[in-house]
Amino acid sequence: MGFFDNAQEVLDKGVSVAKGAVSGVAVEQQAFAKGFVRLCGDGWLQGWHERNGGNLSYRLAPEDVTSCRSFFYDNPSSWVPLGIQADNLGGELFMVTAAGAHMRNVPLDASANAGIVEINAAGDAWRIVWGFKDGSVPTSEFPTHFAAQSARKEATGGTSRVLYHAHPASIVALTQVLPLDARTFTRTLWKSFTESMVAFPQGVGVVPWAVPGGAEIARATAEALRPFEACV
Repeated sequence: MGFFDNAQEVLDKGVSVAKGAVSGVAVEQQAFAKGFVRLCGDGWLQGWHERNGGNLSYRLAPEDVTSCRSFFYDNPSSWVPLGIQADNLGGELFMVTAAGAHMRNVPLDASANAGIVEINAAGDAWRIVWGFKDGSVPTSEFPTHFAAQSARKEATGGTSRVLYHAHPASIVALTQVLPLDARTFTRTLWKSFTESMVAFPQGVGVVPWAVPGGAEIARATAEALRPFEACV
């Protein structure tokens, strides 16, 4: 009997030590995790991330949770307050990049440069249930992601699950030459690339400059990511 046969036999008996030994491989082989890792790598190859710039969060679907819950840590981390609260995200799980992680490194070691956090029932704290090896933690901008995820879940009936923060050079350049309002940005992008009207028919939002991560910028981002019928 080979190693993997033995491992399966041990798993079938519910031995948590063996579960921990293969947990990283098991989670990383799930379709949602592969897609998460690929998006990080693709963004790096596009030049959208200088060093550790940018981050990514994905709200797991029920089938994602079912496929990997058995590989979560037996002893999750302690609960960490978010500083904001969202009723509609209580009990949800998110895969998110780590603080200070380089997007280029996520494909090299996903469990060190990303992880999965569980939100408590009250929707105001998180704890690590997988990944974030060697003492890493979710990006400091997770509260901003959290607030935006809440707003997008409400606005889309739960279909929106991905929040991707990148630094495309062309968009950064536009912030230096255009008025910083949603209508101007939306109409400029629509006129520049007509196909973009299909990608974001309700427009894009513009958030005033602020240091990311705090509760106030989190709320501002959430508002900016609601539908923008006024941009038409």
